[in-house]
Amino acid sequence: MPKLDVRGTWVQTERAAHEAWSALIGRKPKAAQLMHLLVANMGKDGAVVVSQTTLASLMDVSLNTVKRSLAVLSEECWIDVVRVGSERGGVNAYVVNRRVAWADKRENQRYAAFDARILVSEAEQDAPIADERPHLRQLPSLSPGDIQLPHGDGLPPPSQKPLVDADLPSLPREEQLDWVDAEG
Repeated sequence: MPKLDVRGTWVQTERAAHEAWSALIGRKPKAAQLMHLLVANMGKDGAVVVSQTTLASLMDVSLNTVKRSLAVLSEECWIDVVRVGSERGGVNAYVVNRRVAWADKRENQRYAAFDARILVSEAEQDAPIADERPHLRQLPSLSPGDIQLPHGDGLPPPSQKPLVDADLPSLPREEQLDWVDAEG
């Protein structure tokens, strides 16, 4: 299983949940394994978005085993399954029951909205995730102390008008030095 870099490395559980989880291991070991996987990968709001194929790969089991395990976890209220998108072509978010495990302050658990951690597998992509894809376009950003200097004519129409007027007012050299000395 790949090691995922996550922000926050702890989760909390109730003792009663541990006892129930122990019983689940005896009755439905693959469902219990899947529950551990979901808890280990959930975001602070208790949710993870991941395909069943990726779950099967992470667990080294068949897709049918994952489907049966998800049904057990859902029926026994270990997780809630939330569809994201249409039934065909959508994906599911798996939300861990907050009475079982949580990774945020207890008082933050009363909200219905959630963010989710999203896991994807390279095997499910149209093109490899690695360096073989072209680099994404990046917008320049200013670092502390940098100043913006407009350059170039911009994109051809129908692009938006420049956000910064290319004809910026300037200060004579002496005024610039006085301004820097006043701030420094």
